[in-house]
Amino acid sequence: MPSSTPTTSNEVFLLPLTDEGAPDIPGGYIYLPPPSDPPYSVRFAIEGTSSICREGSLWVNLPAKGEAFQQENYNEYKLKPDFHGTIQIDIPVLKAGAFAFYTTYTPLPKLSMSNVEAPEPTETSIFYIDVEPSLTLQGEALPIDALSIFSAVSKFMGKYPEDWDKHLKGVGQRGYNMIHFTPLTTRGISNSPYSIYDQLEFDQLCFPKGEKDVAEMIRIMENEYGILGLTDVVWNHTANNSKWLEEHPESGYNVETAPWLESALELDSALLEFGEKLEEYGLPKEFHSVEALYRVMGAVKTHVLDQLKLWEYYVVNVTNDAKAAVAAWMAGKIKIPQGSFDGAGSNGPDEAKDWSLPRSADLLRREGFVGAPGLGPRYHRHIDPEVGAALLTFHLGKYEEGNASTASEGAAVNTMTQFLNELNLPFYREYDADMEEVMEQVFNRTKYVRIDEHGPKLGPVTKENPFIQSYFTRLPLNEITKKHNPKALALVNNGWIWAADAMRDNAGPDSKAYLRREVIIWGDCAKLRYGKGPEDNPFLWEHMTKYSRLMAKYFTGFRIDNCHSTPIHVAEYLLHKAREVRPNLVVFAELFTGSEQMDFVFVERLGLSALIREAMQSWSSAELSRLVHRHGGRPIGSFEINEISGNDETELSNGKTNGVNGTSGLKNTEIVKRIQESPVHALFMDCTHDNEVPAQKRDARDTLPNAALVNMCACATGSVMGYDEIYPMLVEIVHEKRIYTSHYSEGKVEIGGGEGGIGGVKKLLNQIHVLMGQDGYDETHIHHEGEYVTVHRLHPLSRKGYFLVAHTAFPGAATTDHTLSPVHLSATKAKLMGSWTLEVDASEEAKRKVLSESKLLKGLPSRTIDAKGVTIDEKQHETVISIAQSFPPGSIALFETWIPSVEHPEGLDSFVTSGAKKAFAELSLPELNFVLYRCDAEERDFSGGNDGVYSIPNHGPLVYAGLQGWWSVLKDIIKSNNLGHPICNHLREGQWALDYIVGRLDKLAKQEGLSALHKPAQWLADKFDVIRKIPNFLLPRYFAIVIQTAYNAAWDRSISLMSDDIKYGQKFVQQLAMVSVQQTGYTRSASLYPVKRVPCLAAGLPHFSTSWARCWGRDVFISLRGLFLGTGRFDDAKEHILAFASVLKHGMIPNLLGDGKNPRYNSRDSIWFFLQSIQDYTKFVPNGINLLKEKVSRRFLPYDDTYFEFDDPRAYSKTSTIEEIIQEALQRHASGLSFREANAGPNLDMQMKSEGFQIDVKVDWKTGLIFGGNQHNCGTWMDKMGESDKAGSKGVPGTPRDGAAIEITGLAYSTLAWVADLHSDNQFSSSGVKTSSGETVTYTTWSSKIAASFEKSYYVPLSPSEDSLYDINPAIINRRGIYKDLYRSGKEYEDYQLRPNFPIAMTVAPSLFDPEHAMHALLLADKYLRGLTGMATLDPSDLNYRPNYHNSEDSTDFATSKGRNYHQGPEWLWPTGFFLRALLRFDLERKGQAATDEEKTEAFQVVTRRLEGCKRAIEGDVWAGLTELTNEGGSYCADSSPTQAWSAGCLIDLFHDAKQLALE
Repeated sequence: MPSSTPTTSNEVFLLPLTDEGAPDIPGGYIYLPPPSDPPYSVRFAIEGTSSICREGSLWVNLPAKGEAFQQENYNEYKLKPDFHGTIQIDIPVLKAGAFAFYTTYTPLPKLSMSNVEAPEPTETSIFYIDVEPSLTLQGEALPIDALSIFSAVSKFMGKYPEDWDKHLKGVGQRGYNMIHFTPLTTRGISNSPYSIYDQLEFDQLCFPKGEKDVAEMIRIMENEYGILGLTDVVWNHTANNSKWLEEHPESGYNVETAPWLESALELDSALLEFGEKLEEYGLPKEFHSVEALYRVMGAVKTHVLDQLKLWEYYVVNVTNDAKAAVAAWMAGKIKIPQGSFDGAGSNGPDEAKDWSLPRSADLLRREGFVGAPGLGPRYHRHIDPEVGAALLTFHLGKYEEGNASTASEGAAVNTMTQFLNELNLPFYREYDADMEEVMEQVFNRTKYVRIDEHGPKLGPVTKENPFIQSYFTRLPLNEITKKHNPKALALVNNGWIWAADAMRDNAGPDSKAYLRREVIIWGDCAKLRYGKGPEDNPFLWEHMTKYSRLMAKYFTGFRIDNCHSTPIHVAEYLLHKAREVRPNLVVFAELFTGSEQMDFVFVERLGLSALIREAMQSWSSAELSRLVHRHGGRPIGSFEINEISGNDETELSNGKTNGVNGTSGLKNTEIVKRIQESPVHALFMDCTHDNEVPAQKRDARDTLPNAALVNMCACATGSVMGYDEIYPMLVEIVHEKRIYTSHYSEGKVEIGGGEGGIGGVKKLLNQIHVLMGQDGYDETHIHHEGEYVTVHRLHPLSRKGYFLVAHTAFPGAATTDHTLSPVHLSATKAKLMGSWTLEVDASEEAKRKVLSESKLLKGLPSRTIDAKGVTIDEKQHETVISIAQSFPPGSIALFETWIPSVEHPEGLDSFVTSGAKKAFAELSLPELNFVLYRCDAEERDFSGGNDGVYSIPNHGPLVYAGLQGWWSVLKDIIKSNNLGHPICNHLREGQWALDYIVGRLDKLAKQEGLSALHKPAQWLADKFDVIRKIPNFLLPRYFAIVIQTAYNAAWDRSISLMSDDIKYGQKFVQQLAMVSVQQTGYTRSASLYPVKRVPCLAAGLPHFSTSWARCWGRDVFISLRGLFLGTGRFDDAKEHILAFASVLKHGMIPNLLGDGKNPRYNSRDSIWFFLQSIQDYTKFVPNGINLLKEKVSRRFLPYDDTYFEFDDPRAYSKTSTIEEIIQEALQRHASGLSFREANAGPNLDMQMKSEGFQIDVKVDWKTGLIFGGNQHNCGTWMDKMGESDKAGSKGVPGTPRDGAAIEITGLAYSTLAWVADLHSDNQFSSSGVKTSSGETVTYTTWSSKIAASFEKSYYVPLSPSEDSLYDINPAIINRRGIYKDLYRSGKEYEDYQLRPNFPIAMTVAPSLFDPEHAMHALLLADKYLRGLTGMATLDPSDLNYRPNYHNSEDSTDFATSKGRNYHQGPEWLWPTGFFLRALLRFDLERKGQAATDEEKTEAFQVVTRRLEGCKRAIEGDVWAGLTELTNEGGSYCADSSPTQAWSAGCLIDLFHDAKQLALE
């Protein structure tokens, strides 16, 4: 029966933020689709205790429903910290445009024992979200990539409506859907469309009725011709004769508003005057050679530069400043700058009298210099007279009138003059360099415009054609202008500079470009001066706002002219004002910053829809194919980065969101999408109104293939009036006076060939381009061969497509006889839509005739005809397209393609992803271990050596046989869309991988107890059977989709079987929890029992995966709390406890279980981790205390050290309860242990000396501490035995750790205190133990003894004054404020080594520690031991510190040979969990119960910061786990087991502790 709950489809784009608040997405560019109905949301995902969550807020200016967008109006979303979860903030996207976000927070203070100054609140950078505008045309959505834009220079269109209407109709008939008009406003004196006289008035030469005509034109375009309007906006300059400049000269840069331009104006005027006096100077007015120009430039230096004395704009006035300084000296007005004589010497200022001139001048420059760093009026630079007087005093002494020994005024002036001349030296050098540049620029520009062959050759210098093009517009003196300061009437003209910094104002105070004559000037355009905001120039901002809003009223889009020279804050403001009028404004930009990174800055801040890019910039077919590739879309067969849900219904958990789009009461079919890496979008033009046409730059015939290649691109495309008509040359927009003609404006345009250009074929190309853009054909393959370029563009789902063959016509193409190799389209059908050749009469006579036309712009005689020589050979598994050699340059062939094998009733993507959840829904965790994991050793072990992991040619073997092995490789390939990866090549070559995956599961499903694997095996087989039929080039994509779907289903099923803390925990916790699935499984060679096969926990993979090496007592019980109890796997925890309890012997559990057949009892610490695990079980598991009553059959006899084989009759003949097991373990330790390992000798351990097999453990009843071991064995987790004969280390432990190891002391206390409490609650029958002397000691007494002696035994005080309070030897202390690692070991100095073992004791027995001592010791460990992911196993200051482990090293180095330094510095990961648990506990404890929420949060954030390395490690690890250890600084260790059970388990413990501590 269908659900009565309504369903909503909620699309969400996931935007994770880094710890610094930056977007954590590929490339960093956030580009989202148009707003939808219902609206989709952006989901900000922030780790719950990220740095930005400390007193943090997210600020976003995306407007809420009903709100108008205001750029400065940010909505605040408080970030409530959550150590266990991810903060999710969902914000609906309701409008298009550029939006911003940032976060504010208070940084985490430095972790310290003392009170540190609280950091000031801070703010992140601003980040941007660009939302594509939603365009519609005649009721249909029109994505930007579906735009086909036609560019027209408005002044050549003729009169409206009679001339315009026919052209507009012709444009629409050719399939264009947007027209770009150059500015339609009144033009200035130059008649250039881009030199606008009045921004608020439409050009009445074109539009007699002004705005009314424009409104009517737009209505007709949209409704009748199916064309949207796009216009240029020009914001950075105005026509030099704009009338409003006379009223508002402050709108430009003049000497009044920009005094730093005074020198540039003076130079400009002098150069103009020089040009008028050429004859007077005996110089030619026309330059026929470079030699003549050299003569002129020599005169420029003499008559202009030398006369202007421009150096006065750079230097201080030596005469005036020297007199002023001396006057101050004589008047006693002295200012000694603070610190000015630092470093002068012991005598301070007295030594200054001996300073050199450069040093004295440097003092003036640093301390007494006044004036702008840039330019200003003459002598705007000077020194502070009183600082000068101080320098004179140091050199000459204090001035005393009448004192004969006092230096004279003249001497003082002379001294100061020397100082100032020295001061001026770098300024003169600056001046010289600038004047050299002036000469270079004037020479090069004059040479280009008057001499060079490729220049305009302007002819003689005249008043109308002056020597230089002036950099300034001089406003006329009239009734309006005479009220202004004369300095305000010369305005800087606009222009451009090669490779200029787009963020720098070239007319601003920091630039000397106008003085140095670096600007290529536009003499008809006055540069506009906006300042920092509207308050700096109110009229200009208001005027240009009105202009922008007027354009937005009528036009769907803007093209920002010279965006790179428009101040970005101005463009940002004006676009905001325009979007108030038209929210879905599409914005293109002419942007040439010279840097893709700078382009990106403009794009994201302005919300640019696309940047204009030009095909005519290509100089060869190879370069053209590169541009087509760049703008062509994704490669064919690209991976899908979003999970496809198929037909599976997804119900969401109640996530924690601070968002604004609640969906309470709905069954939410939420679709979460990742924000894909997006390039900056392009508007790719086959030709622009600024480009030379193919007839000029290439060959006129290239018009057709160039246009076809552009139209096949997956971006907005465009052309220009005259291109389709084969105009012979670029139409010059300033001086040209003729108007457009077009064959396609005179009648109906039919698809196909015809006279007058390529319009008929262009119509088809445009139609296909629009269709592909609307439907999302975004996959493309481009092939370049000789002068041929082929493009195949496909839809990613239907796989329908279009294929183009283009034979380009670059110069020289006619001489080649190369033809295209046959094209093989695998599993693809093709239908020829048409093939055409462009024929053009490009003779000089034809060009002359067309160009001589006085009133009309016309194209060259041309026609497009059907091309021959294209054949299609349809074969069984491919289609072969052949092109004959007779297929000439300037030809194209266009095909429609489809792939029958991908056609599926449900849609192939939907089908291959449906049903997965159901297929995996019945699997248990051990079965999921088979599905997801199994390293090579496990796989071979279980299959009797027949099967292993899959190996990919040129890549190597996968780490797992299960799905994780494939996904570990595929996930990164998918992210980077790396279709060239060996796994992709392998899949394209054959289907062996598919056979392996299905065959493996089929085989496993036939094994006893694994029949549930039939369903996932069948699901995979069904999906693979379908994709086996598709073309091999698509197989990597669909293989990845199937694997990802199966992997996610198996992952989700695994998580669903775990505790709520895991189900609803953050991703990192779930990744850690999955290590329990990874490490727990069946093997043939290892189990928990001799004959009974059960899943058992591996210590790590692959090193510890099978046989005797798989199951280690110590590793199991260090890992058990996290991997089993913390994940809710209580049965697995119980099974392991019972199994190891059954093999108790000597009061110990084995370190190596050996199935219980051959257990080895050589670890003194394993029993204590075991007892701690039992305690944890009773506290974690509901009714867990009942475990104590569970019975186990004993492998050996209770309280009996006799060894016998597992099949001996005595084996398993006795039973004990877990309570009795605990009692026996404690009693045996209390009585003392002394035994030699069973079967001691080389067969048991070939490295150990005979003495090492002796195990002794005893209790010191004065302290209660447990001592054990000797210098010949290593009975704790630091158990590396020396192995090198060469180094003489064989049989010598690296870390014997005999004595009382601190972690054993802590664990023992924890157990004793626990059983004492149990006894008092009548839950444990024994009250204590008997010593070897027969004395009864209660558990309370024993634990009290340990507590009383602990600090005295282990603490090393900070101050030597406290040494008498502790049991220490000051002579061998290496570091104070720590806890000893050992107490009374065989080598006393080893007691005092700082190692990461004390946090274990702190975690299980915090009450043993003085809180202040504990916190300080933890800070030392944090500083000296904590690495990127692990904890250094030894203090780096220790002489034995060797941090890099190489087990294969066979050297003579006693310390490191054969890896003897395994625990002497390498950074182990599992102690990190205990360290962070201890740090969190004691940090919270010191803050106390009265701590504020912020202070508590701080403690959790401290821990979060220290997890970053582990989070990155597990996320990027192919083993999907955390390694055993790393070398120094977190560097890779090749001999480390890459995924270790305890490394993950101990971090899950941390999250459990955090939850409990948060509740306290």
